[in-house]
Amino acid sequence: MVGIVVVSHSQKLAEGAVELAKLMAGDANIVAAGGLDDGQAGTSFEKIMSAVEEVHEEDGVAVLMDMGSAVMTTEMVIEALGYDDVVMLDGPVVEGAIVAALESSMGTPLRDMQAKVDEARETRKLDLTK
Repeated sequence: MVGIVVVSHSQKLAEGAVELAKLMAGDANIVAAGGLDDGQAGTSFEKIMSAVEEVHEEDGVAVLMDMGSAVMTTEMVIEALGYDDVVMLDGPVVEGAIVAALESSMGTPLRDMQAKVDEARETRKLDLTK
């Protein structure tokens, strides 16, 4: 099963996205890495690294990030760890986390995760043609 890490500047946002994903896919191997170590808003190299290591298994790790330094810090973590099976997914954090968790629990391989998260980006919530 692909491990999943949700990285956000907000600890609450990351934890909330993980909570929703686990409601949909309770067996998903998904963790939050949000905020700084003291609870303030920001991104923590150590939190992200610890989260990636926590969920890293033979099927790899997918990481969803909110923006800016979350992306840059995740890139630094991946480089520092040297794993070739940790990928950053470009997509909406909450919807992407849910889709990734569902897909992971169904056995979708890491290489196919981006396409599945892309589908979440394109899914409309409202019918704006009315």
